[in-house]
Order: sequence, then structure tokens, then C-alpha cells
Amino acid sequence: MSVNQKNHTNKGTPLLSLQKVCKQFGAVSALTDIDLDVYPGEVVALVGDNGAGKSTLIKTIAGAHRPTSGQIFFEGKPVSMEGPSDAIDLGIATVFQDLALCENLDVVSNLFLGQESGPFALDETEMEVRSWTLLNELAARIPSVRDVVASLSGGQRQTVAIARSLLANPKIIMLDEPTAALGVAQTAEVLNLIDRVKAKGLGVILISHNMQDVRAVADRVVVLRLGKNNGVFTPDSSNEELIGAITGASDNSVTRREQRLKSADSACEV
Repeated sequence: MSVNQKNHTNKGTPLLSLQKVCKQFGAVSALTDIDLDVYPGEVVALVGDNGAGKSTLIKTIAGAHRPTSGQIFFEGKPVSMEGPSDAIDLGIATVFQDLALCENLDVVSNLFLGQESGPFALDETEMEVRSWTLLNELAARIPSVRDVVASLSGGQRQTVAIARSLLANPKIIMLDEPTAALGVAQTAEVLNLIDRVKAKGLGVILISHNMQDVRAVADRVVVLRLGKNNGVFTPDSSNEELIGAITGASDNSVTRREQRLKSADSACEV
């Protein structure tokens, strides 16, 4: 079932709002008039075929790309991000598909990479305590924060990457294919983690090709096609609706011919 993206007045002001955002690379339009709202405690799934513009949109929100036109609002105020650090300062955290973890370092070192405690020396005790506190809040299944990341499963590594993004107390977290290449048990672990992040009141943007994962955690499903909005759906929307919006199956030469014939018949009746 398709829903109106603007029909959320009862939720107040969205954490993040994109209005008519466009991004061009030379003569190529990667994004055209994109609208997107994300509210506190809400999981918005961003789906679309390869080349639909999902990665470009995520990088634009993360500050890696500057929009060519349009406006981004954060907590109701217009913002302009010159780089990823501006997005982080606002409270927007991103976990990309490659996770960017150092496999030869332990969990604590990965969590605090680049933001180590202590002005002159590493405060190992404080970092370890904060690591356990954060992981316990997320009910993460990490055997020891002193285990090297190379020894962890795919789901546990994803957990470490998500936990690291939460250290700065963001208000929105973006997850790029967090369950890709994971087994059933590991996928369930990551989906449970997303639910717990949502319960903390954060807005979550989830990119995924797995419709089962999307239905399990998403509140709304936003479809991109060829760099444009192509519908906003509820998780209980039929596969036919979602696949049709993703692939454009509802807008092809056959359906356009049928529409022309109907128009011609209507004109003849008049």
C-alpha cells in the first residue's frame, strides 16, 4: 500500500527532511527532486535497483556530496554541509557496507579509532568501560572487547561498526546493506540491533536489497528509481507493488500502450 510521505503531521518536525534535492555530475543527473523525511524512532528503508541513486543520496546526506539544488533540513532548520565532519557534528552517522574496521585491532581500539580518550595518553580503562556499557545497552553478543575484530563473525563486526557510530550520540544513523552476505542467525542479530537503536529514539535510514529484512524492521519503504522518488510504501505492501515500483514494471511500453488505447476509446465515445 502506497502512503503519502507528508502524512506525518502527528509526529511533529522530522529529524531530517530533504526537499527537491538534486545532484548532477556534469551532464548526468544522479538525483532529481528527491523528497525524504525521517522522524525520531523511525526506520526508513531506502530501496531501489542498482543505479537508482541510493548510494549518491546517502553520500549527499552524509556530507560527501553537496547537492546541486534543493534544500536539506535538520530538526527543522536549513543546513549546508561542506563535508562529512559537518554531518557528524549535526548528528548524522553513517555505517557503510565495507564497515571500515581494522581487523588487526581489538574491539575497543576499533570503537575509539580516531577519538581515543585522554589528551596525552590512552585511557584504556575508561575506553573499555564505555565499550562494555555501550555494547550492553545494545545487547550485543561480543565475547570480549579485547578480541581482535578478525576473530569475530560478520554479524559481530556489523555490531562493532554500528556501536562505533553511536559513540558520538548521533540522532540519525544510516546503514548501507548491513545484512549483506550474513547468515540467518547473524542477520537476525543485526535486525534486533536495529530495533534497539530505533527504541533509543534515533532515526534510521536502512539501505537493503532484502525485502524480508526491510519488512522486519522498517516503518516506511521509500523507493528510488533512476534517481527519482518512485513511491513510499508500508512494510505490508505486496511484493507486486514494491517490485513494480523498483523495476518500473508498472510503467513500461505495454502499460503505456494500454493507456493510449483507453484514451483513444474515451475520445471516440465523446
